[in-house]
Amino acid sequence: MKAICARWPVTLGLALAISVLAICRHAEAAGQGTAPAPPRLGRGINILGYDGIWEGGRNAPFRLDNLTAIRNAGFSHVRINFFAFKFMGPGNLLDDIVLRRLDAVIEEVLARNLIPVLDEHDTGVCQRDVSGCAEKLKAFWTQIAARYAGKYPRLVFEVLNEPGGQMTSAAWNALLNECLGIIRATNPRRAVIAAVLNIDDIPVEDLVLPSDDRNLIVTFHYYAPIRFTHQGAPWSETFSRVGPLDWGTPEDERKALADFEKVRIWSEREKRPIYLGEFGVYEAAPAEARTRYLSFIARGAERLGWAWAYWQFDHDFAAFDSARQSWKPDIMRALIPAGR
Repeated sequence: MKAICARWPVTLGLALAISVLAICRHAEAAGQGTAPAPPRLGRGINILGYDGIWEGGRNAPFRLDNLTAIRNAGFSHVRINFFAFKFMGPGNLLDDIVLRRLDAVIEEVLARNLIPVLDEHDTGVCQRDVSGCAEKLKAFWTQIAARYAGKYPRLVFEVLNEPGGQMTSAAWNALLNECLGIIRATNPRRAVIAAVLNIDDIPVEDLVLPSDDRNLIVTFHYYAPIRFTHQGAPWSETFSRVGPLDWGTPEDERKALADFEKVRIWSEREKRPIYLGEFGVYEAAPAEARTRYLSFIARGAERLGWAWAYWQFDHDFAAFDSARQSWKPDIMRALIPAGR
């Protein structure tokens, strides 16, 4: 358009020249005011939340060449679960050695043509100590935003994993928007993920976002009903004694669809893309019920045009067997059916 608008032959009539100039100015103004669209994340998987890589452990147990297996399996992004607060020293400064390890992980992800989502994952601190969380979270994004300003354009920031607990919607909205302001000061075009408060009723209507920032993706996590998805989990005094429980009745499906419908209605009204950042079933659940649930949730998200990320690659809820270095076939058939 600029080449056409730069000049026109003198033989053009004055009226035509004025019309062309008006069109050009309108197009240029529209282009300047158009925000970048958020990337299509597609199917993803959570990685590195509880791995020794950050402390300098070698492939413990995640191996960076596992990223090739992730890409070949049909995933298009990974959600990097980064517990940054424990690597902060005096003044909440992040350890430079750990930051260089983070750089290396991001570069390995990008080298496999995967989209990296950098998720600040300090849920425990933030759900218990709202003011302490706020101080550290703002310090984290001040440093990370400056570090990656103008770098790794495909990298996506996720402000905080699962805000909730002692954090109310009002407190979360205030902190979220402060963090967005910090990020946008140096990363005005970066895609950023903002979470709905992580409580049972998925209060998406309470989320307050800057109306002029359209490069945001809204995320929620789905583990309902939690007695089914967490049955047999040994870290929970309650759920360790639960099970075996089945899932897949018409009522089970109606409940999940109703929860998704609530988010869909808000998303369409607000014109905000949705990211199902976590879902999964602990391995103690009956195998057929587990795969039935995973398939239903993944296909339901896809029908609505939502990106999703399975929880998680290894450790518990695992889709991958690190000892055998192979995918668990039942999980993978549920997540990514052949030919889809």
